Amino acid sequence: MPYNELVKIFLMTEVNMQGEMETKLGKIIIDEDVIATYAGSVAVECFGIVGMAAVNVKDGLVKLLKKDYLNHGIKVIMTDDNHISLDFHVIVSFGVNILAVCDNLNETVKYKVSEYTGLNVDKINIYVEGVRVID
Repeated sequence: MPYNELVKIFLMTEVNMQGEMETKLGKIIIDEDVIATYAGSVAVECFGIVGMAAVNVKDGLVKLLKKDYLNHGIKVIMTDDNHISLDFHVIVSFGVNILAVCDNLNETVKYKVSEYTGLNVDKINIYVEGVRVID
């Protein structure tokens, strides 16, 4: 199928429930875990981000997650009108400007997740859980 046809089909989608879109070819359902995994992979490519963090509420300990578990440091909230909010728990590099890193993360993830899913990203909350010296 030519690219132009795919673009036309995508633009003619009808949004139904959370993560669900109806096209003339059928229904598309995007799971929140898919969005979290993609957002995590985008995040770790951003300058100054060491990785995603898992927070143990009971002990208050923060653990750097392996690349296989990027989605565990992200919470995806989808509204009924298919707008996305993301909560990131990250560990940043020592010596970087945290505000600049978070601004870059916010803009990059918002753009790439919107392009990837076709859904609007309304809000991204970033929780810096730790700092790590990298070599």
